[in-house]
Amino acid sequence: MKYYTEWRLLGDNYNDGFSNGSSLSGSESVKEMKTLTSDEHATVFIGKHGHTVKCVHECRGDVTDCYTIFDNTTDSPATIELLSSFAIGGIKADKIHRATSFWSAEGKLLSQDLTDLNMEPSWANHGFRIEKFGQIGSMPVRKWFPFLVLEDSESGEFTGIQLYCASSWQIEVITRTREVTVTGGLADRDYGSWSKVILPGESFTTPKAVVARGNSLCDVCDKLVKAQSPRIAEVDRDMPVIFNEYCTTWGNPTLENLTKTAKRLEGSGVRYLVIDCGWYRTEKCNNWFSSAGDWIPSPKLFPNGIGEAADMIRSHGLIPGIWFELENVGAESEYAFGMTDHLLKRDGYPVTVGARRFWDMRDPWVKNYLEERVTGLLRDAGFGYLKIDYNENIGAGADGAESYGEALRQSIEASRDFIRSLHRDLPDLVIENCSSGGHRLEPSMMELCSQASFSDAHESTSIPIIAANLHRLIRPEQSQIWAVLRANADIHRINYLLTSAFLGRLCLSGEIFDLKEEAWAQALASVKFYDRIKYIIRDGKTTLIRTNVKDYSSPEGYQAVLRELDGRALLIVHTFGNGANPPICDILDGYKIVETFGSELDGDFRGKAFVLEKE
Repeated sequence: MKYYTEWRLLGDNYNDGFSNGSSLSGSESVKEMKTLTSDEHATVFIGKHGHTVKCVHECRGDVTDCYTIFDNTTDSPATIELLSSFAIGGIKADKIHRATSFWSAEGKLLSQDLTDLNMEPSWANHGFRIEKFGQIGSMPVRKWFPFLVLEDSESGEFTGIQLYCASSWQIEVITRTREVTVTGGLADRDYGSWSKVILPGESFTTPKAVVARGNSLCDVCDKLVKAQSPRIAEVDRDMPVIFNEYCTTWGNPTLENLTKTAKRLEGSGVRYLVIDCGWYRTEKCNNWFSSAGDWIPSPKLFPNGIGEAADMIRSHGLIPGIWFELENVGAESEYAFGMTDHLLKRDGYPVTVGARRFWDMRDPWVKNYLEERVTGLLRDAGFGYLKIDYNENIGAGADGAESYGEALRQSIEASRDFIRSLHRDLPDLVIENCSSGGHRLEPSMMELCSQASFSDAHESTSIPIIAANLHRLIRPEQSQIWAVLRANADIHRINYLLTSAFLGRLCLSGEIFDLKEEAWAQALASVKFYDRIKYIIRDGKTTLIRTNVKDYSSPEGYQAVLRELDGRALLIVHTFGNGANPPICDILDGYKIVETFGSELDGDFRGKAFVLEKE
């Protein structure tokens, strides 16, 4: 493998080989750059006009950190239209693995032969074959995760890449001969409306990418995931259980309902009770989605203020949490939606998507507003847990910078800076990363938070499938999986959900105060079982994800996930339609069963967890 960099200056000649319009790689700047210095940590190139570009490729344990620094060492402004975070040539591969993603279907693995993508070289090795993918806007995991694994089936070697970018991004797989080149980073001018002016004496550093090599897909994914360095609050380090009341009240929390819930949870082993959306509803608008943005607690729902609810939750031995969608405003907010001077605009018009507009997070007024309405409320009421949601997409970008894409990048970086300010102002605060479930499950956001919503698939049967997918992409200790317990559910449905949540962080929701005694007893038992296995969830290695499911909306077959640690293992098995009695004897071979939780696997839609020990 050879590390280098892809970049393009405004005015460069484009590459040939029929690539123009598909890729900005191979520009005049790249073709004419010369190497100044090179060592095992970085290579510094100089362009024909005198600009220097430093390509960092620094080994860190099992991975290599990659990023690029462009220095304008000339006397004139430079406009860059492409600057890669990573560019790697000379890879031998015949397959690629990607993670697709839509709402409530996050992380579905797509594995393809390069020949199926028409990527084999031409008879004369002329003409580039390019597979370019990415996403545009402020939901970095919409359609694709910023993730790629290349496989050489002949040697059994895998090369994995994960990009740390919360705004528009791209990855390109390029072939011309039998070797593969892969490059990626911020979405370029053609793909993501991005260009940036670098003044003389200034520099620009790209987002980071992490590269790993391994002998299997599970192996390389484990290295990428373990390379993530999340900021986990001290109180959250032992992976306590969460209760979120959203699927109990569906956006209509009341002091009465919260009190009933808190009484039920007292002494259960659950640590957090999170008040979800709707606590700010107004008399004018009863829709939690459209009324977000003013962040004034509803006097109808909380006549003595939201602090009374937080105090009540604490009185039952729980840490109170609360939901905000702090970067966006709803169409029915009485104040914020009309504050157009402080909202993102495109071509002079506020970026309006359905019932949502977006704060310009670069604006000092917005920062002060959020410090008052968000940070101030959290501090004054004593909330210890914050769920940050994000329910629409900015799209290509906004006004206020050299390009739409650069304004988007700046706004997203300002959002990340605000989260960092929460860490500084409220150092004990536990922060959850949510975006209509899983639209922000990329590493640069995950590193700012203790936990993340794995998905919004709360009422579906695909929960364990999505939860397993995410083992390849984020740390399971951060992946908050909901078990929504309904009063009319039978014990097999209860077990199906609870065992799904053992694939990450256990979060309960639903009608816990109306459950039959058998179901509530099983929920309490799951909290104790989870407490005994969570060290494997946190520190183990996922060595097997076996499933034959194709259709997430009507899954058939079964799934088995094995996570191993120091001679012990956690095996989670689920059956789907026509999936009874799954073939798992080969997985159990060599282990003795220490403990189990759940239903027997002799029917459809059952879940069972096995704690195993090497014989």
